[in-house]
Amino acid sequence: MKNPTIKIQKTELLSDNWYLLNKVTFDYQKKDASWITQKREVYDRGNGAAILLYNTQQKTVILTRQFRLPTYLNGNETGMMIEVCAGLLDQDNPEQCIIRETEEETGYRISKVKKVMETYMSPGAVTEILYLFLGEYDESMKVSDGGGVAHEEENIDVMEMSFDQAYAMIASGQMQDAKTIMLLQYAKIHNLV
Repeated sequence: MKNPTIKIQKTELLSDNWYLLNKVTFDYQKKDASWITQKREVYDRGNGAAILLYNTQQKTVILTRQFRLPTYLNGNETGMMIEVCAGLLDQDNPEQCIIRETEEETGYRISKVKKVMETYMSPGAVTEILYLFLGEYDESMKVSDGGGVAHEEENIDVMEMSFDQAYAMIASGQMQDAKTIMLLQYAKIHNLV
């Protein structure tokens, strides 16, 4: 990455406790050709993938519910979030990751997914690119109860509901997860369910 209008001067590691938090000092050339120096904290947790599982015949979707500490600390009274299945890529490519995460979290073994977009979810502070997918499921693909993997200390509830119910949760405020809202809206716009 070489952009002549950006010069990284210094990167200081602030924390590597869970992921990486760096303080970056950089020079940035403005539109008028003058330069400014800025310092920003940048959180690098790796890239991730998420998927909306849908069943066109039943008109249902599979979602997950789990405790999310940052939301609890910022006003979510229970800390519970309803979301699409998602996970960090680790060393996998996005497709491999989401197929693995789908089985671990939801109990459905899928083999085919469709990537619909890539997005930076919080570009002012987090480096993560999130790869968003769609995948069709049916009961024959269910191989376990899901719920996550023990060594990751996941405690995930698997929820199957009608697409209309899930979509209505956006307007009611029950659905507050950005990736889930984006995928439900994509499905609605494209009349998938």
